[in-house]
Formats: sequence, C-alpha cells, structure tokens
Amino acid sequence: MTKKRSTLYTYIFSIFLIHTFVCSWILPVETAKILVVNTIGAKSHWNYVSSIVRVLSNNSHHVTVFTQFPEGNRDNYTEVDTSNDHLKFLEWNLIDTLDLIRSPTSMIEFIRSKRTVICDAMYKNVELNKIMEEKGNSNFDVIIIETLGYDCELYLASKLNLPLIYLVSSPMVTFEERIISGDIPNPATISHLYAEHAIPKTFLQRFSNTVLLGYSILLFNFDKWTRMYTMNRPYDLDTSIVRPSLTFINSHFISEASRPFPQNVIQVGGIHLKPPKSIPNDILEFIENSQHGVILFTLGSVVNMSTSPDYIINPLKEALAQVPQRILWKYEGEMVNKPKNVMIRKWLPQREILLHPNVKLFISHGGMSGVYETVDAGVPVLGFPLFYDQPRNIDNLVNAGMAISMDILSVKKDTFLRNVLELVNNEKYMRNAKIVSDIFKNRPMSPEQSILYWTEYVIRHKGAPHLMPHSFNLTWYQYLLLDVIAVMIFFICLSLFITYYLFIKMFRKYYIWKNVTNIKAKAE
Repeated sequence: MTKKRSTLYTYIFSIFLIHTFVCSWILPVETAKILVVNTIGAKSHWNYVSSIVRVLSNNSHHVTVFTQFPEGNRDNYTEVDTSNDHLKFLEWNLIDTLDLIRSPTSMIEFIRSKRTVICDAMYKNVELNKIMEEKGNSNFDVIIIETLGYDCELYLASKLNLPLIYLVSSPMVTFEERIISGDIPNPATISHLYAEHAIPKTFLQRFSNTVLLGYSILLFNFDKWTRMYTMNRPYDLDTSIVRPSLTFINSHFISEASRPFPQNVIQVGGIHLKPPKSIPNDILEFIENSQHGVILFTLGSVVNMSTSPDYIINPLKEALAQVPQRILWKYEGEMVNKPKNVMIRKWLPQREILLHPNVKLFISHGGMSGVYETVDAGVPVLGFPLFYDQPRNIDNLVNAGMAISMDILSVKKDTFLRNVLELVNNEKYMRNAKIVSDIFKNRPMSPEQSILYWTEYVIRHKGAPHLMPHSFNLTWYQYLLLDVIAVMIFFICLSLFITYYLFIKMFRKYYIWKNVTNIKAKAE
C-alpha cells in the first residue's frame, strides 16, 4: 500500500515538473500599449469594438481608443473623441434609408461613396497625426482597426510600423476578403455579404452570387487603381506590403454557414454579450403581468421606426392589436392609435428582455448584435431585414428553423398576423431556437478568452507572421493561377500546332506516295 502511494506521489510530482517546464516556455505578455481606431459611426459596430477593448483594458493592457461614441476614461483606457469628425449612422428615416442602400448594388455604391469621406476623417484627426509623426517612437505594441472593406487603414499600420489586427463587426466582408484574409471566397458555397440568401443553394443563386462578387471586387479594385493616380492622398498609395497579422470577426457557424478560414481569422461572434442587468420596473411589470407572454419589436439604432409611413405602420399596429401577447415596441415618437397591448419606448434593454422566460418572439431587422442576443436567449425571430448583412443574417436563422423572414415595404396585415401567430403557437420554432442556443454556447474557449489570448499571441510573436497565409505574398494573377493557365495554354497550343504540323507533313507524304503509286500503276 505504501509503495503504491509512493508511486502516486512520484507520478503527481512528475506531472508538476513537466507542467512547470512547459509553461516556462510560454512567454508572458507584460502590460501592452494598444492603439484602437474605430472607423464606423454606427452604434452596433461600436458595441462590438468596445467589447473587445474592454476585454483588453480589464486585463491590464493600456488601450488608447479613437471613437465616435465616447464613454469616458477609466483605468487602462484613454479615449480620443472623434464624434465630430465622422458621419454617424443613427436615427435615419426608414424609407429614405431603404431607397439609398436596400439592394446589394446600391449598398456597394454607398460604400464606395463613403469610403473617401471616412478615410479623410480618420487621417485629418489632430491626435492621430501626432501619433503618426512619432513613427517608431509611439511606444504602441499593436494597432487594432475596425474595417468595413476599406484599405486606407493599412497606411496607418505601415506608417507606425506596428502589427495590425483587423476587427470586422459583421460577417466577413467577402468582396475585400483578399485584403483581410488573403483569399477570395468561393461563390458556389459562400454568399456575398450583401446577398439576400445565406447559402447559394440554387443555380440562380450561385450565378447571381458569382456576378455580385465579381462586380464588387472589380469595382473596388478599379477605384483603388484610379485613386492612386488621381487623388494623390497618402493612404491611396500602394500599401500592399502591409497585411493584418490577425482578424477578429463577428461571426459564428450558427449565425453564418460553416466555411473555411485561414488560421489568422478568429471568430468571436457574441463578444458583446454581457451579464444581464436588471430590467426597469415598469417594463418588468409589463412583461411579468402578461398572461400570454410578450413580443419584443425593434428595428435597431440606424433607422427610426417612427419615420415609417402609414402603409407600413398601420398593418403592423392592426395585426399586433389582435394577438393575445403584449408588445414591447422600440418607437421613437408618439404613436397615434396605439393598441392597448403595446408599450412603446425610445430605448429598450434588448438583451435583458430577450432573456426573460416570458418573451415568446423577437421581431427584428437582423443586425448582428440582435441576432446573437436572440440566439443566446433561444427566442424565435420574425425578421424584417433592411440592408447590409441583415437579409443574409435572417436567412441563416430561417435555415436553422427558428425564424420567418418578411419584406417590410410590402407588409400586409393578414400575412404579418399569420406569421406572428405561427411563430408563437408552433412549438417547433421555440424548440429549434433552444437547440441553436445550445450549439452557440458550446465553445472550447469564450470570445473573451480568444480576444485576450490571440492579441497577446500577436504581441508575443512580433506580429506572428507565421499565421499569415502564403496567398498574401502572391500577386492577383499568381493567386488566380493566370500565369500557370497561360503557360498551360501555351503548351496546349504548341502541342496542337506540332500535332497539326506533323499531321499535315504525314498527309502530304501520303498524298505524294499515293500519286506516285497511281502514276506507276497507270504506266504499267
């Protein structure tokens, strides 16, 4: 017995020594200085960026942030207010917004038109220019920049000579994936960011997806080429030698179809989800006193629902007045003829409400923040996707069996009412939503742990160039194998020419021999 116990102690001691030896090879990252630049003036984008920043500052890293949504300095966190520099995507008119950016092509044109505005605003900032003038003396260890597919951020990383980490607050920006991850997505399996389908299932979807991807890639690359020779801005110069060490992307295989990513792309979808706070008493009482449950209705922060015309608002009000549930509706103004079962508020604690067990349905536009909140809570969705990635996001939930999608511009009372009752009364939607929620939560590492580990990894390994795919080193024609194809075509043509030449030569010999034979035969 004593011998067995001694063997056990020896075994435990050996494990301790091995663990100590192995851990000694993992170099710790001391307090790092991190520069973060938020470029998109949308509240939902800032929710994603600020959540990443908070993880880093809460773990003793000093973070300096350029943001349009200042929250105030705190420990390890210094802000530079850029709210007066950038265009903000807040409280827009619903119809005007849809007229401007509803279709994929109009969204592409919108991004093209705003690219220079956003990049100019970024580089005109006095404080950022001071940091750029310091160059190698800036004392930062890494730079983190949100990107929407612009490439002007690369100039800042090049100027400061710092490792670059990209933040993508949506699913992957497919038309700029070559810059972000080094690859071009296969349009046969991966939907364009602005596509209306989550997965290209039919021939027509694969065809339109291919055309849309090709159109957007060619258009944006043409823009870059023309800007280099016409606009003469420093950030429009060739920055091809700068590539991101890492990209944190706001995606997850439950909210976006599974697809390949290189090792320097890390999915952290749901990073913005925080422990729920208490619900205001009036809203909580409204929820808990609803005998048949509650429906939450919000279309996000970019558009004001109160700007909707009567032909949209009236069918929604008339239908919701007929359901037995109570309705919590984010509505920015006074609602005329408000149904008795509706409570309106300019702002609602969306995450906390969705987590309440009495919530039966979420009527949503399909923004990524709301998608992860409803998936985390396991609540079915009636989607009114408006623009950007929202049609794709909602279609992913439809494919998961927890949602129905509608078009808000053509909404009819009867159809809307039928879909609401279907989602509330048919248990399969709630059941599927709970399954999706379980899958979403089942992770080997939390988004917070991923952010901290991989950021420190990039700092520890001086930019971690070994994570970057070789595709970053190839020109566009090398990546597309056009040089290989050209050589293959050359050899095929050469082979055909040689074959043709030999055939003609043999045919002529045969023709001459045949004629000589015929002449000899006639002579005899």
